[in-house]
Amino acid sequence: KNFNIVIAEDDEDDYLLISEAFNKIDNIGCIHWAKDGEELLNYLDNCEKSDKAQEKKPNLIILDFNMPKKDGRETLEEIKNHPKHKTIPIIVLTTSQANSDIEQAYQLGANSFIQKPFKYVDFKSTMETLLKYWLNIVKLPS
Repeated sequence: KNFNIVIAEDDEDDYLLISEAFNKIDNIGCIHWAKDGEELLNYLDNCEKSDKAQEKKPNLIILDFNMPKKDGRETLEEIKNHPKHKTIPIIVLTTSQANSDIEQAYQLGANSFIQKPFKYVDFKSTMETLLKYWLNIVKLPS
């Protein structure tokens, strides 16, 4: 199975670290980068209208909470309230470690909440574990 993944992340360095880990996986079909919540929601809307493989509904969304325009909280809420998108697993990956953010993420429907590690080696290890779990162990909706 080829997995399509959307990374909603405004920091290019963080996006590159995440996508670097994902690109090492054989069954990744497409990685799409959305730089803010608006871009992510537009991408999801376009997926409904397109039959191109690179615009297929994602199997997984990695979502930063702190983004410009429309932040991760608003975006998460909109996706989880949308009948066609609410089954897409969403992993919140953010620098925040505030209990209020963790609580809010799960209340809004996040499937996981991960604090971004600060060290490169820890970040890489976290991404590898995340991928192993979400792409090899969990059964995802098609």
